[in-house]
Amino acid sequence: MTRVAIAATLIAGLVDLGPVSAKDFDPRVITFGDTREQIKSTPVTARPNRPLHVYGNTVRRRADRAARPSATQTR
Repeated sequence: MTRVAIAATLIAGLVDLGPVSAKDFDPRVITFGDTREQIKSTPVTARPNRPLHVYGNTVRRRADRAARPSATQTR
């Protein structure tokens, strides 16, 4: 039973729960110089998702979900 729980946990960590394309992801955690200024001058909802940037990533995901019609709205 323990092996099943461990396997389920590992598999759940690998499952992609949302559609994210390569253009929506920036692998740089910390930026410097002109890139930093460019990112700071861009609205939060227009910035790319970045690792460890929990607040900004959450704001973008919530805004994206709010913009898409839900299954209950399309009926």
